[in-house]
Amino acid sequence: MGGAFLAAAVLARLGARIGLPTIPLFILAGILLGPNTPGIVLVEDPHEFEMLSALGLVLLLFYLGLEFHMDDLKTGGRKMAIAGGAYLTLNVGAGLVFGFALGWGTSEALVLAGVLGISSSAIVTKVLVDLGRIGNPETKPILGIIVVEDIFLALYLAALQPVISGADSLSSAALDAGKAFGFLLVLAALARWGIDLIGRLFATRDNELLVISFLGAAVFVAGVSEWFGVADAIGAFMVGLMLGSTASGNRIRKLVHPLRDAFGAIFFFAFGLSIDPGDLPKVLGPVAIAVAVTIVMNVAAGQVAARLYGFGAQPAANISTALLARGEFALILATMAAGAGLDDRLSPFIAGYVLILAVLSPLAAANAHLLARFLPGGDRPEPPKAGALQGKGKGAGTDPE
Repeated sequence: MGGAFLAAAVLARLGARIGLPTIPLFILAGILLGPNTPGIVLVEDPHEFEMLSALGLVLLLFYLGLEFHMDDLKTGGRKMAIAGGAYLTLNVGAGLVFGFALGWGTSEALVLAGVLGISSSAIVTKVLVDLGRIGNPETKPILGIIVVEDIFLALYLAALQPVISGADSLSSAALDAGKAFGFLLVLAALARWGIDLIGRLFATRDNELLVISFLGAAVFVAGVSEWFGVADAIGAFMVGLMLGSTASGNRIRKLVHPLRDAFGAIFFFAFGLSIDPGDLPKVLGPVAIAVAVTIVMNVAAGQVAARLYGFGAQPAANISTALLARGEFALILATMAAGAGLDDRLSPFIAGYVLILAVLSPLAAANAHLLARFLPGGDRPEPPKAGALQGKGKGAGTDPE
């Protein structure tokens, strides 16, 4: 674990000197020091980092929930639902068509629909933090789309599992989906009507007790969410959403920063451990097509969201590029596909696709002003916001505060 932290830090510091974002460098550290590349092998079995990686994802999404105010959800829920629905329709639909066009099989096409359709909440969060865009107006629809995606994800996983495993019990699939949806309703009810009670439970002047309390709550609810068939990420997000609206919200935001940054780096490092570069050449063609399809669909979805909110070319470009990354959910699908005995080309395809977009997304987001030139009304793009990683040597985890 110490070696992972140090390797990620060294590569990130070197990359910062030439203006590279930290996410692909953390992933590169995992690839170079994992079991799938020659040289020093720091971690023989990527599963050894499974719990640490899960903690990183939980903290990233918990922080995202802290920044997503309840008032935004109450007043802009309809717009968020439309923007999220449009994003899913374009991307999941394109993924399904792409999957059938490949001809690998029906179950494989259903898996690819999810792989191409769902953004990486962890990478999106990290990009917004690193570029200092958490407070930007277009961040609200970005976070709204992520929320809609996570809700869709819970139902999608519940329905997909019996299909790809060959189960023929529709009632079992419906039960799993109902259980997941019911738990989501409980979390939503707590977020809507339980804020005062939650605020009193977490009220303390002692920072040590506050850290232990919010960390315990985030991890515990994430674990319970997973047990109910809901992604652990959305459980952590909902805890952050609730606590961010309490009197302790501002203190929690400051206290969680170092935990978020440290374990977020471990999440991306562990992501790199799972990638075997040797498997990539045989699927480069399909990967290149899938990346192109995803870019086109994200630009279209960004335009839809921007028009819905009355934004111009620059915010539309910011939305399109921030949501480009694919990550943890795609890897979950790769694991499910391997366990179900689906086409053995799926795993290397998903690894290559995710790796390229994980590298491309932060770079594209940092240079979104270039895309804005080509969008309607984009003749005079705004310069990048101060705080964006433009080669100024800023470190990982730079926040607007």
